[in-house]
Amino acid sequence: MRVLGRPVAAFLLIVWSVATALAVEPAERLPDPAMEARARAVSAELRCLVCQNESIDESHADLAHDIRVLVRERLSAGDTDAQATAAVVSRYGDFVLLRPPVKPATWVLWFGPVGLLALGLIGSFLWLRRRPGIGPTPLTVAEQQQLDRLLREDG
Repeated sequence: MRVLGRPVAAFLLIVWSVATALAVEPAERLPDPAMEARARAVSAELRCLVCQNESIDESHADLAHDIRVLVRERLSAGDTDAQATAAVVSRYGDFVLLRPPVKPATWVLWFGPVGLLALGLIGSFLWLRRRPGIGPTPLTVAEQQQLDRLLREDG
């Protein structure tokens, strides 16, 4: 199998980066490049509630646009990155974070998969212990007599 050539890989990289850049519309961008960079960093940590597998920075959904505008408004008003993120979380909940905090309300998100795996392993172990053994079956009377006869002839 032939590996993609450098021109094809470069083209794919350019297409991917342009598609990501197009999610943030020109009207949303802040005039100050440093402030825009902060907004992009905050947006990269927030989940699009419509797409759910993309950050709001990558999403073209209307709700993602609204959240991006909210982040930029908060940062322009003088909020820190953490305050802007907290404002979005207070409005939409911890689910909006791509990396939700570990706290009792999010334990299911963090420990649920491990717990389900552990339950599956325990259940499998118990099922294997309780099922009938796979060992050898006892010989019938006829088979035992034939074995005894063979052993006497051999010895």
